Amino acid sequence: TVGGRQVQKSASSRFMDVVQELGGKDPAYIREDADLHSAVAGVMDGAFYNAGQSCCSVERIYVHHSLFDEFVEQATQFLNNLKIGDPMNNSIDMGPLGQKSGINNVKYQLKDAAKKGAKFLTHPGPVPEGKNYILPAILTNVNHSMDVMMEETFGPIVGIMTVKSDDEAIKLMNDSPFGLTASVWTKDAEKAIEIGNQIETGTIFMNRCDFLDPALPWVGVKDSGKGCTLSALGIQQLTRPKGYYFKLIH
Repeated sequence: TVGGRQVQKSASSRFMDVVQELGGKDPAYIREDADLHSAVAGVMDGAFYNAGQSCCSVERIYVHHSLFDEFVEQATQFLNNLKIGDPMNNSIDMGPLGQKSGINNVKYQLKDAAKKGAKFLTHPGPVPEGKNYILPAILTNVNHSMDVMMEETFGPIVGIMTVKSDDEAIKLMNDSPFGLTASVWTKDAEKAIEIGNQIETGTIFMNRCDFLDPALPWVGVKDSGKGCTLSALGIQQLTRPKGYYFKLIH
């Protein structure tokens, strides 16, 4: 976001449009009527795919209190079953982080969360030999005073909070400087639309996450950016209209 503001400032003197996709802290909400099996598989894959190094990775999860314990139990099983190692091996689920700075950021957020009372559920390991490997983890007993729930992580850790209602989930999902994507896991499509209309993000998913469709615009709001890519609207962002005003003389 800091770099994006610098680009915007530089471009402003040239009367040129700028389309930017910046940071993200994408939430997932597991409603009380969610299919728990598919929700756990989808959300945890969204959190740990590419070791969390995705602009739209799931970085915070809100679970209805009636499903919380079972969700955490199944999510922990998913975590423990991840195969970590060389990503060129097709049997591997998660490889290393791209940069040493990514590991440092994850360690900083874990340290901050631990100091503020979070509980860790960490992959049993071992850590593979090689550079930039780190064990993925789930954090519970988290809250929005912790960087892990507020600042972009871009790594394989995710916080899970319990909520009592849709209203509480919406409030927490919107309590972020970022707004790229959000997912709602429910059997009720009308309710997903109702919730989606109140969420401050460019994309709303129902029963899936971390996915692109070239036919749909990809949009960031708040500190996640401006303008859009993909879809016909994304093409229009790269064009400038030109008017032809003709008077025909016969």
